[in-house]
Amino acid sequence: QVQLVESGGGLVQPGGSLRLSCAASGFTFSSQGMSWLRRAPGKGFEWISSIGSAGNGTQYADSVRGRFTISRDNAKNTLYLEMNDLKPEDTAVYYCVKAIDVTTRGQGTQVTVSS
Repeated sequence: QVQLVESGGGLVQPGGSLRLSCAASGFTFSSQGMSWLRRAPGKGFEWISSIGSAGNGTQYADSVRGRFTISRDNAKNTLYLEMNDLKPEDTAVYYCVKAIDVTTRGQGTQVTVSS
């Protein structure tokens, strides 16, 4: 079955950087568009970025455009999210999903931006 395992989160100061990874299994990763979502405390899921199956067609929410970069390595069945210039409002649990299907998410990885 579909399995997505997110990693790479942590505590970082404002202005810092993190790189999230998502290891995928149970489906043909190279044929599937993927996305990152996040959920801040007390809020719903927020879509933040998507990428096409071949690594093209990247899209970003206004809140992260210019600071975050989505990428993928189809040989490794892995999705990435490079996050720079992090802000306290980026604090959330981050999830990767197939397409934009929140039901396929993994356990998530916590990102906390605080001084």
